[in-house]
Amino acid sequence: MACTECRQRNKVTTKNRRNDPDRMELRKFCPRCRGHRLHREVR
Repeated sequence: MACTECRQRNKVTTKNRRNDPDRMELRKFCPRCRGHRLHREVR
């Protein structure tokens, strides 16, 4: 997953593609921004 503000890829998650076909979005802590930011799934 990548931070939407600084674009750094800093989280690795797994998901079931059959249950969740669209891209995942979660609020996670970004160490580069030093705060909780929205992270989106990237391929």
